[in-house]
Amino acid sequence: MKLLPQIAAEGGAFRLAHTATECLIDEARLSPKPGLVDSRGNGAHHDLTLELMERSAHSLTPTFQALAQQSWLQPANVALRQTIGRLGREGEQQMMAATDGVNTHRGAIWALGLLVSAVAMCGGEGSAQAIANIAAQLATLPDDAAPKVFSKGLRATHRYRVPGAREEAQQAFPHIMRLALPQLHLSRQRGSSETHARLDALMAIMTSLSDTCVLSRAGLEGLETMRHGARAVLRAGGVAHPDGQQRLAELDRQMLALNASPGGAADLLAATLFLDRITTPYLAN
Repeated sequence: MKLLPQIAAEGGAFRLAHTATECLIDEARLSPKPGLVDSRGNGAHHDLTLELMERSAHSLTPTFQALAQQSWLQPANVALRQTIGRLGREGEQQMMAATDGVNTHRGAIWALGLLVSAVAMCGGEGSAQAIANIAAQLATLPDDAAPKVFSKGLRATHRYRVPGAREEAQQAFPHIMRLALPQLHLSRQRGSSETHARLDALMAIMTSLSDTCVLSRAGLEGLETMRHGARAVLRAGGVAHPDGQQRLAELDRQMLALNASPGGAADLLAATLFLDRITTPYLAN
């Protein structure tokens, strides 16, 4: 009898891990994304390719599975938070080994790792908001073993005094819950293709996110260009409309000229796709 919960946990962890990996790959392939790696090319990056992004995503499947297994039906406490932190850091090492030292998905490990753990804590069920709230509880707990060295993202948050990935998670992912998911569902309801709906969701995130990847590469000018351009796309009716497509192409040119890439927004889009896929029926392209 005791094997039944174990089997449920193993099966659920397998499903969550592969769903998270699929969402990373879907985000990487989504095109055209301004300044980002996609099926057209490398965007503003000289060290990233689509093949590398996909290899990185596959390398993280065991990490997501371990996170789900360790979190299955567990309460939010410091012990679990520290286990999650350790597994995330081990996953980052596996990612770096798979990419020959290129940082492809460090931010995504944080966001998706918390969400995978939160779903597992609910036994594989729950609404998107409930899952985001549990992830926020985890994100606010201390992890004494976390590295003390500042990443590029943390340096940007301190330099420009803006919230970063840590605050986004601690606030229950407002850019996902208030912007990206509603926009994704709205665009679908209006008849947009899945590709266009996902691009609209990315634009919704970019309208207000303090993307530390953009700040690190292009400063406040890059951040304002990203936000203004994304708003223009949505004001033009979204990517399904010719005017919206023109605005998106213009934003892509601007981001490339500034050598700016909204990697933080891309991480949150992958997390958006994950929450959407585990809480609503999957819609194929």
